[in-house]
Amino acid sequence: MDKAISLADVFITLKKRWKLIFLITLAVTLISGAISFFVLKPVYQASTQILVNQKSSENRLDITALQSNVDLINTYSVIIKSPVILEKVINKLDLNLSVEQLNKNISVSSQENSQVFSLTVEDGSHSKAVEIANTISTIFQEEIQNIMNVDNVSILAVAEIKEKPIPIKPNPKLNITIGVLVGLMAGLGLSFVLEFLDNTLKKEEDIGEILGMPVLGSIPKMSKSNSKGRKRSKKQKFRSDTVA
Repeated sequence: MDKAISLADVFITLKKRWKLIFLITLAVTLISGAISFFVLKPVYQASTQILVNQKSSENRLDITALQSNVDLINTYSVIIKSPVILEKVINKLDLNLSVEQLNKNISVSSQENSQVFSLTVEDGSHSKAVEIANTISTIFQEEIQNIMNVDNVSILAVAEIKEKPIPIKPNPKLNITIGVLVGLMAGLGLSFVLEFLDNTLKKEEDIGEILGMPVLGSIPKMSKSNSKGRKRSKKQKFRSDTVA
């Protein structure tokens, strides 16, 4: 039997299944909050800024050299994440990481036509992230002179340890908000699926649609209070007839 769902049916379903929708939304929200606070480990971030600028004794601006320094940033972004640099960092800090693992925790970014690029390191420890970022920058500055035979790299800003570092992930507020939305959607979806699969007859119109005949009348449902009242009146009448 094909059913045309009207707006009234939607409101009836929501009214009928609101407890199910609420419980599913609450459950998913609590699960996402518990995972965010107790399961997922916090990840901290530390960044340094590196300037690419050829040292010159002449006090003038060389446009060609400036553009050359900007073009070199793409090359330096690859070198700073290469095993040549990262192996020295791992050995110096005695890290329990492979080059590939450390590489995944490092990102390099730069703005267009800028001589400055940023090195960002992620780690479960804020102090360790700061130490790794500063060590990579220092070793890169030293090694680039041998690799490229140039002396045009200087550390513009070092990473510093903060008193109250804030992890970049997980984001409990965002995860809880997503949990509310997902739980609400799941509750609504399940409610409408259950309603669609429910083939019981609920209204007089349903009988007419199945039989193809008009409904001549219906028997109203008697409430419990009316039923009890009628039973009591019958008992009292029976007793009075018996006494008489």
